[in-house]
Amino acid sequence: FAFNDDGERVRVEYYVNENTFKERLQLYFIKNQRSSLRIRIANLFFKLLTCVLYIVRVIADLDPTFATCHGCPVENKTEFLASADLTEEQFQENPIINWDAILWVNRPTELWAVQFVLAIVSLAEALLLTYLGYKGNIWQQILSFHFILELVTTIPFALTILWPPLRNLFIPVFLNCWLAKRSLENMFNDLHRAMQKSQSALSQQLTILSATLLCLVFTSVCGIQHFQRAGHRHLNLFQSTYYVVVTFSTVGYGDFVPDIWPSQLYMVIMICVALIVLPTQFEQLAFTWMERQKLGGSYSSHRAQSEKHVVVCSTTLHADTIMDFLNEFYAHPLLQDYYVVLLSPMELDTTMRMILQVPIWAQRVIYIQGSCLKDGDLARARMNEAEACFILAARNYADKTAADEHTILRSWAVKDFAPSVPQYVQIFRPEHKLHVKFAEHVVCEDEFKYALLANNCTCPGASTLVTLLLHTSRGQEGQQSPEEWHRLYGKCSGNEIYHIVLGDSRFFGEYEGKSFTYASFHSHRKYGVALVGVRPAELPEFYEDTILLNPGPRHIMKKDDTCYYMSITKEENSAFVVNQNQNSGLEPAKEAIASAENPHSAISISESKLNLKEAATPSSATTTMLGQSSVMTTTTGNHLELPQQGNPNLLSPDVLNQRRGSRRPSILPVPDMFTSSSFSISGNEDGDDAESEDELDDDVPWRSPSEKIAIVKGFPPVSPFIGVSPTLCYLLKEKKPLCCLQLAQVCEHCSYRNAKEYQWQNKTIILAADYASNGIYNFIIPLRAHFRSKTSLNPIILLLERRPDVAFLDAISYFPLVYWMLGSIDCLDDLLRAGINLAENVVVVNKELSNSAEEDTLADCNTIVAVQTMFKFFPSIRSITELTQSSNMRFMQFRAHDKYALHLSKMEKREKERGSHISYMFRLPFAAGAVFSASMLDTLLYQAFVKDYVITFVRLLLGIDQAPGSGFLTSIKITKEEMWIRTYGRLYQKLCSTTCEIPIGIYRTQDTSASESHVSSSPVADKWRPFGSFGMKNCVRM
Repeated sequence: FAFNDDGERVRVEYYVNENTFKERLQLYFIKNQRSSLRIRIANLFFKLLTCVLYIVRVIADLDPTFATCHGCPVENKTEFLASADLTEEQFQENPIINWDAILWVNRPTELWAVQFVLAIVSLAEALLLTYLGYKGNIWQQILSFHFILELVTTIPFALTILWPPLRNLFIPVFLNCWLAKRSLENMFNDLHRAMQKSQSALSQQLTILSATLLCLVFTSVCGIQHFQRAGHRHLNLFQSTYYVVVTFSTVGYGDFVPDIWPSQLYMVIMICVALIVLPTQFEQLAFTWMERQKLGGSYSSHRAQSEKHVVVCSTTLHADTIMDFLNEFYAHPLLQDYYVVLLSPMELDTTMRMILQVPIWAQRVIYIQGSCLKDGDLARARMNEAEACFILAARNYADKTAADEHTILRSWAVKDFAPSVPQYVQIFRPEHKLHVKFAEHVVCEDEFKYALLANNCTCPGASTLVTLLLHTSRGQEGQQSPEEWHRLYGKCSGNEIYHIVLGDSRFFGEYEGKSFTYASFHSHRKYGVALVGVRPAELPEFYEDTILLNPGPRHIMKKDDTCYYMSITKEENSAFVVNQNQNSGLEPAKEAIASAENPHSAISISESKLNLKEAATPSSATTTMLGQSSVMTTTTGNHLELPQQGNPNLLSPDVLNQRRGSRRPSILPVPDMFTSSSFSISGNEDGDDAESEDELDDDVPWRSPSEKIAIVKGFPPVSPFIGVSPTLCYLLKEKKPLCCLQLAQVCEHCSYRNAKEYQWQNKTIILAADYASNGIYNFIIPLRAHFRSKTSLNPIILLLERRPDVAFLDAISYFPLVYWMLGSIDCLDDLLRAGINLAENVVVVNKELSNSAEEDTLADCNTIVAVQTMFKFFPSIRSITELTQSSNMRFMQFRAHDKYALHLSKMEKREKERGSHISYMFRLPFAAGAVFSASMLDTLLYQAFVKDYVITFVRLLLGIDQAPGSGFLTSIKITKEEMWIRTYGRLYQKLCSTTCEIPIGIYRTQDTSASESHVSSSPVADKWRPFGSFGMKNCVRM
């Protein structure tokens, strides 16, 4: 196609429709926000000025009896002068009305000139705006109330220029107050548009209501004052105001009354107007107030500049979640002056409304109904000035992926609106961490939940230990209980993780230049704190700046190192009192006696090569671990009885004193600097064994042909999602065929149909879940960690209700001894095929699809009933269950007539009444680590606001992340042969001097095999106490 361009150019003008005279006027008077606002302000000023001039005219007009037209002679007023001398009663018998005083006023020429100019300007503006607002119906414009009012107050002034005697004509200029009120309303709208700020609707309604009341009073005052000019008693403005206010507020005192019928009629009309206008205004105000209550409050910019606040964003504000946040947030002394702004698109339920009315929260917590995706709502919450923004995931969503998507959009919106505000984000799925990578602190529930459940299998009670570490407590729980283990357990629940720079510390400052192990032991012995980690001030090149858990004796403490320690309170809040009788008084406090056949579990941070060997468990076992008073209970049938005083089964302090004179084997001192010779002396035997185990041949004689693939150490080549932290663990040298992953499915490589036919050497770990979440990857990683021996690996069986996708199977196919099968814990046959009789642990993950959508507290019902059924059929199986509601822990292993459980229930109620927010800690299933709620991990995010290192610390502790030179969590068993150690403090010394392990807690069990077994456990972290312990190992090879 050819186009012949002759080179002609045409200028095109746009928006020519706006070039007309009317369009330009509309643009200036109406459309343009700023010019329109200026005109409204000027109009308001003119109207108020006319009202002020009217008041000036009234004050100047002192003698209404001789009122007449401008320049006209005064008529005979003898009759009115005579009536002025009458009393009120005499005048009422024959009232005389001076109509000239109503029709005419005394208006000076200067005042008339000013009023005339203002009237002409107002009339011109009114006509112009009527013309610009014309839309085809002229009568709608002309017959409007405000236009008629404008004509009444301006046209008479225009007529006075034509006939001068009319200059003294009475004109109701005071009615301009209603036009001023209308200008004020319009000005509010223009102000909102021009300033781009949303004024509070409630304050606007209050302003309009106040203006209406003022207009009513002002109109009544001016009207009654003017009409009384024609009566017997003339009223000034103050007397008129007094009369109107008294009349509107009460029935009137009678000291001032209108004495002619025009005045009386006018007041009747004004009262009727007030009865019509005011209810409408009050209705609008009440409606606005109700809506305002639904929308919550607001946080003013002035407060945001002078005060500190944080914003909590969530889809729904559940009472349990918000109370957990508030209790944990305000548990820190530094945060007492902070305000919490709750931002949610949903209305508050009744429980939350009641909570926010409690005085302790009413003055600290502000609720705002709004969305994070709206800049206006973020501005109401003053997000720009906030110290932090907490974005909490909604637990009531059936679809966790949808909940994460909402969280991600909220996080993006906050980042876009306030990029400098730190974000604390909580999500469910690990694959979604990629989208909120920019946030300062992110807690992925599935990551931590599955890693914690896995550690619970290898370290009994690890979930309880971590939960108590993450909850701020003063250690006052259980102190009123008569049982020793309650008091000890409650006191030690106050232990938390704190940090301090070595050079600023009295705890650790004296150990500069000493080894980490030496500093940990001696600070524990001297101050009762457990040094468990350090952030080195100097790291080798290419090393990431991170925390090192128990870096071992080769780390020399330096002045700028940051120390991480466990204590009841931080060093800055501690006082130091020197014990004068230290030598004589310390030893008895450390000693205790235990007759033991059943092992206690100790968890420690230790080194893989210098591991304290686990002693074999004796076959016949009755064991009791005792403090200064007994923990033992008697049994009746399947139920525990309350402990009775004088029970012969309990060891008394006298019995303990009888044993204190017995001789104890000596424990090596902990040297300040470890050498290679000291390592070989203390760990030679164990080191050789560990080395031989580590170098075992890969052709372990497994029964299944599919398990003959060599096992090597390495990093998983396939991950189920982006963002997985690289962790060194045991892998198969070659990928296992996907068909061999299915436990009970016959394939060309394997013909086994159930777990028993595999004839594994070790007991299995069964994980029951409704579907294959990517978080299960974090369950497998700790159980296949590189520091475990190959022969101790437990087969992992995933019991899934839905078939996993190929990508997930591809990721787990590289791990040794990992299988899956379709089934449910509700089905007994599925449990038997999965090998529940061979299982060491059965981990039950809470089902996301609850069968109770009506009541949140029943969300765990299907899981609880299924686990209870499994418990009835297999009472000796150690199960670990995840629940949604922490209050439902009391239903785990439920026995209706268990007297001890009922005793603990009463104790829990008492602790709750005392204000404890971890009152459930004394329930036996929780104390034993048999039940866990993912909501307990929420405090990890809340504590990160004060302790920015706590998320990193817990990730390293649980094995989610690994760092070169950092330790790991493991457990050792204390058997009958180790009972000579006697106390927790001596155990601390023994581990530090031999294997360089650091114990951080004890898991104490008691045997009740005299009848049927019932285990009560309590993990604690304490100093110089009878032991069995948690601890950490160091993964540095020596």
